[in-house]
Amino acid sequence: MGTLAAGDTAPAFTLPDQDGNDVSLADFAGRPVVVYFYPKDDTPGCTKEACQFNENLAAFSRSGATVVGISADSAARHQAFRHKYGLTFPLLTDADHAVGEAYGAWGEKTMYGKKTVGVIRSTFLVDGSGVITRAWYHVKADGHAAKVLAELAGE
Repeated sequence: MGTLAAGDTAPAFTLPDQDGNDVSLADFAGRPVVVYFYPKDDTPGCTKEACQFNENLAAFSRSGATVVGISADSAARHQAFRHKYGLTFPLLTDADHAVGEAYGAWGEKTMYGKKTVGVIRSTFLVDGSGVITRAWYHVKADGHAAKVLAELAGE
């Protein structure tokens, strides 16, 4: 699957969260949702990104948006990650990376000069009717949450 852009319909998904409960894109109908894909729980970049989203949850909430993180990690790893860093937003398990592929957030990337296949750190701002209003690919973890928040605020 190619990349998605503003105006595209966000691919529907239903994935288990850290507690084994199914979470669907449709659950957020009527309000914006930030869907971000990250490579792995409890790694330096992913931890920084998750903590920055978590630190800004009140601001996201004031703008009406919910934040959801997605990786291939298991529910048990998600639980440990949330507990270790006090994360309060849902982390979903995309074990077969099918949802990542649908969003163009899974594929070939270059890490330390070597080509690998895996999660492409990506974020999508989806409006209340399921349409992507902004897509970011190959994002830098540090400072990204603030950029998403600025976009939501129309800055």
